Amino acid sequence: MTHERNGREPWPPELTDHLRKVDRLRRASRYAEALSRMKELVETYPRQVRVFFEMGLTLGIWGGQPAEALPWYARVLELAPGHTSAQLHRALALAQLGRHAEAVDGFDALEAGGEFRKALVLYMQRAESLEVLGRLEDAERDWTRAHGEDPGNPWLLHRRASLRARLGLLEEAVEDLTHALASPDEEAVDAELLRDRGLLRARLGDLAGARADFEAGRAALREGDPPGLVEALHRGLPETA
Repeated sequence: MTHERNGREPWPPELTDHLRKVDRLRRASRYAEALSRMKELVETYPRQVRVFFEMGLTLGIWGGQPAEALPWYARVLELAPGHTSAQLHRALALAQLGRHAEAVDGFDALEAGGEFRKALVLYMQRAESLEVLGRLEDAERDWTRAHGEDPGNPWLLHRRASLRARLGLLEEAVEDLTHALASPDEEAVDAELLRDRGLLRARLGDLAGARADFEAGRAALREGDPPGLVEALHRGLPETA
């Protein structure tokens, strides 16, 4: 853990050890104990920004309670308006609660501040909220930016391909899936990518390519793949069955 000394009070040396103990409890799935410790710490250190932030993380991340975490991120930002981690987690919590317009505003404000070290997270999460809001062109832009931050990530290409298909950019979507399948990551060549590319090729009239993708997809199935994916690949395309 780092010392984020951007609150209004000097950092008490003993607080570092207290927070480490809380973190160990959280990672050991001892959430109730971790929350109890955090409640004690916020009472003992009522002006420490880091304590408020860790309470937000405990509730929102480890406890799965984003609504309860929001007031703590707000308290952090009252004392330290430039606290980028609190800004990010507040926006993430809003998105979890389905408050996507507010989440996008939060991501936008974070980006406008500049020099944000987690640009990949920002672009991915904002893209998801933009999709929910129906702002598909803006979402496509953010998936492209996310891909620029991590160009070797086949999952990002898959997400952009799915969105491009919704926009009617079928050839571009096929290209994304082809790049994803060509990734050196062994996990990239999976049945879902092949199924999706096959469906797109069929829509483009490339039935031979679609048939080949479905055949390769069946061969790429792994134990534990979703039943719906297995069924779809074995059923095949109506045009190629």
